[in-house]
Amino acid sequence: MGIALAALLVLATPLTALAGAFDVNDNTWEGCSEFLEIARAELGSARVSAVAVLDWSRVQPEDGVLVLHPVQPIDPEESTAFMKAGGRLAIVDDFGRGDDTLKRFKIERTATPSRPVASLRGRAALALAEPVIDAVGGQAVGPHPVVSNVQKLVTNHPTGLRHPNLSPVLRIRAINEPDVVIAVAGQVEKGRLFAMSDPSALINLMLRYPGNRAFGVGLVRYLVDEDGSQAQRGRLFIVANRFDQEGTFGGETTLRKELDAQVAALLRMLEEARQEGFPAAMLLALAAMAALGVAVWVARTAARPYRSPLPRYARPVPLVAQGGVAGRFAVLAAPTSPRSLMLLELKSALFEAMALRFGLGADPSVDALTQLVAREGGLDERTFSDFKEVLSNMQRVEASVVAGKPTAVSRPALSHAAKVVRDVLAACHADGTLRLGVESSPGKGAA
Repeated sequence: MGIALAALLVLATPLTALAGAFDVNDNTWEGCSEFLEIARAELGSARVSAVAVLDWSRVQPEDGVLVLHPVQPIDPEESTAFMKAGGRLAIVDDFGRGDDTLKRFKIERTATPSRPVASLRGRAALALAEPVIDAVGGQAVGPHPVVSNVQKLVTNHPTGLRHPNLSPVLRIRAINEPDVVIAVAGQVEKGRLFAMSDPSALINLMLRYPGNRAFGVGLVRYLVDEDGSQAQRGRLFIVANRFDQEGTFGGETTLRKELDAQVAALLRMLEEARQEGFPAAMLLALAAMAALGVAVWVARTAARPYRSPLPRYARPVPLVAQGGVAGRFAVLAAPTSPRSLMLLELKSALFEAMALRFGLGADPSVDALTQLVAREGGLDERTFSDFKEVLSNMQRVEASVVAGKPTAVSRPALSHAAKVVRDVLAACHADGTLRLGVESSPGKGAA
């Protein structure tokens, strides 16, 4: 109960929300507020939505989705369905969870050159990237629309991207090293996928460079306006860092999606309570519920009757611990005892009874016992064969027990062995039913 109250207090304590890098509401040097202003200036404020919850049910095929440095995976089913229907998705990420989506489309990351041809202040981490000029039939057809007005783009610790079939968009040229592509684009059925490996190119500090600003403008227009010769006039949804996802593209939902949405809503509610605190009425209700729970627990505990324990010296001794015939029987009859022990007990009873009846030694051999039963028992051929088979099985089980690896004995086999032993003892008058007036020594006639 104390742990639950402590958890409620933690959830009820407001926390200060801090904007992270690439946040479109962050006006500091590492935020992306200037990029958001560029998008609104190019498309109009009504067509740009910077959201913390990406509702796929609101996204249409003519819209575009821009994901900046995601720290959780992008929904694979909804994003793929969106692009297949004609939507355009751009992932600008270096070390976030954008790789989860890129890997599904077989886009791999590579290292950037250690000696770029051009860089800012001579630092390889600030290499200058340039557009890649496509060629068709040996003739240049111009760069990709996103970088059509870009001459040089200043990067900031980028990574490389590699895919055998997607079109390269931006590259870093290198000295005595292979050039490295940092942006690629390709078609996904009716839609498009654009990937760029350096979100820092769009932060406020970097947008002072003309090439970076031109790249931001081109990316915004490509996602919602450019579609060959026809403009789409869609909306642009921008999400950055940590964001929630809900709904389904096209409105078709599944049970799993519904459950995920309910869990996400609960987590959001808890996060809001953690940041802003619970309302006073809810805190009062929780406190009343906790007090009621404590009162019920105390009442049930106080009213519970307790039986006086029986002293150990007055407790009966279990049969298993008593020893003798009763203790041995209890051990053999226990559910956990292996049936191999019961078979060996039958063997011991057989040999002792036969030794007592015919005056044999304390431990007669199997061969001597077999010959004695054949001579004195008068058994038919089938019964005698069963007897020899049971003896052989007893020897095998005894050897396995001695070796520490008891052989499993089935219940039917144990019942058959018991019946054979009873028949043999009765045939040899060794079962305690010897009639009065019959000699107990072998080879002697009636008195």
